[in-house]
Amino acid sequence: MEQKVAAAPPTTASADPAVKAPDRLRALVRGNELGLSVLAVAIGAASGLLVIGIAALAQWMHVLFFTIRPDERLSAVGDLATPSLVFLPAAGGLALGVLLFALSRRRRNRALVDPIEANALHGGRMSLTDSLIVVAQNVISNGFGASVGLEAAYTQICSGVASRIGISFQMRRSDMRTLVGCGAAGAIAAAFNAPLTGAFYAFELVIGTYSIATLTPVVAAALVGALISRIFVGNAYLIDIGAPGPVYALDYPPAIALAVLAAGIGILVMTTVTRTEALFRLSRVPTALRPALGGLVLAGLATITPQVLSAGHGAMHATFDASLSATTLLLLLFLKAFASAISIGSGFRGGLFFASLFLGSILGKLFAIVAAAIFGAAALSSPIYALVGMSTMAVSIIGGPLTMTFLALEMTGDLPVTALVLAAVVTASMTVRKTFGYSFATWRFHLRGESIRSAHDVGWIRNLSVGRMMRRDLRTASEDTTLKVFRRDFPLGSSQRVIITDRADAYVGIVLVPDAYSEDIDDLDKSVKELVRFKDFMLLPQMNAREASRLFDRAESEALAVVDDPASKRVLGLLTESHLLRRYSEELEARRREAAGETV
Repeated sequence: MEQKVAAAPPTTASADPAVKAPDRLRALVRGNELGLSVLAVAIGAASGLLVIGIAALAQWMHVLFFTIRPDERLSAVGDLATPSLVFLPAAGGLALGVLLFALSRRRRNRALVDPIEANALHGGRMSLTDSLIVVAQNVISNGFGASVGLEAAYTQICSGVASRIGISFQMRRSDMRTLVGCGAAGAIAAAFNAPLTGAFYAFELVIGTYSIATLTPVVAAALVGALISRIFVGNAYLIDIGAPGPVYALDYPPAIALAVLAAGIGILVMTTVTRTEALFRLSRVPTALRPALGGLVLAGLATITPQVLSAGHGAMHATFDASLSATTLLLLLFLKAFASAISIGSGFRGGLFFASLFLGSILGKLFAIVAAAIFGAAALSSPIYALVGMSTMAVSIIGGPLTMTFLALEMTGDLPVTALVLAAVVTASMTVRKTFGYSFATWRFHLRGESIRSAHDVGWIRNLSVGRMMRRDLRTASEDTTLKVFRRDFPLGSSQRVIITDRADAYVGIVLVPDAYSEDIDDLDKSVKELVRFKDFMLLPQMNAREASRLFDRAESEALAVVDDPASKRVLGLLTESHLLRRYSEELEARRREAAGETV
């Protein structure tokens, strides 16, 4: 018998009202792969403009608040104009706290969904309103000097716009996820003037996989995003490390050693952020006041060196160009790592992408000093070690080994150096995966109780819940029903199984109808309760297909009852293993077709 699937509203991360595109245009885009690529080009162009606008706004705030020149970077200034300016992060923390307080009263602490979570759990659906809130929080944080980057704002708003476009065109789930990846690709490509980096950031971190179907739109968005950036700001976002120098086979072991060291420090940074958040919670300081308190700690660090402020673009270029002592580099490494942990841990909003690049460059230059002392003239040049440090630290914290490899390629245009970086980032990635198991984003999901290890689409598994698959047309009987009455009400062949309940309508077990007609039964006045099976095995409506399948294996049953909760055991429906496996196979096949670019 075909089972009826219980109706339920689709899970969505979007609370914004939908505005539909014209019907003919929707049909053209949905029915043509070229239409998806055209949308990707538009998303890439919008992403480039949005990145330029957000970066300009943050720089304007730095110029206004810290009285620096428009062509200066905040983290590159030797000294602030006046000593009191170090307290600006605390002022920004107060401003952010006011925003957080207002949002907590309006939203009741509903979590903001980022592109990774949207693609993993919500089929690419994001709220544009939430994305604008993230941008506001990130710009306030960075604009007042908190040690965070703007990458969170870039990817959030660009992916949010892409998702809104996808919703208006009523795109399929796979296409929605691709468009969100296009937004992130365009954002990162524009932010770093690196289209390959942007494209593989989308593949590895936002979409969760690479496929032929996603190649054209994602690469198109990244190329257009980078092109828009170059047209309007030239090479202002380009990271220039100079001439790296030659690479030989014997240079690989030291680079791999640096990768392992970067992985260890990356894990330490991520856990320090978590411990800092825990300390702020234990302090019982109100959430709205925590950024201001974190800003005061940043003020203390900024009195030592202003290079801990903001993302660190200017400081990194200054570090590349200067010959700093090991002591200075070690101090700067500690201060920047601590400043980033304090900023994120106290509630400032922002990314660690560029901060991880800056930390890695410091570590690489520090390693170069040690390598020169050990290997002498045979050691690699300082820029190469800095590049390896940047890439390995970033892959340890952010993830995406190919993303960081292509960033190195686009920075240097040198294939031997890129091959060295590839070996190092693979080592760092494997080290973090085997010893820690998370990137910064997925680690924070883990702390929230989410089992997300990447942006790979697992939302369909959660949507394929027992509550949606169960049938509600139940055959039930009371536990005190006699076998005589049971045989009268359920003739042989009328049903395969009957759910038994007590007087409070709580689940007792399942009676297989053929068991009630066994020749071994002598007394028909006995209760059917003696024939009950599967007393301790019950499904819950929120269970997903995998969890239900494991319970079927343990129970060794072809069907199980669905109850509202283990306490009351009120029966809601019945689910058979055959129907579960059929629906699971259908969804797996649908995901396979999506990955292959096939449409139905």
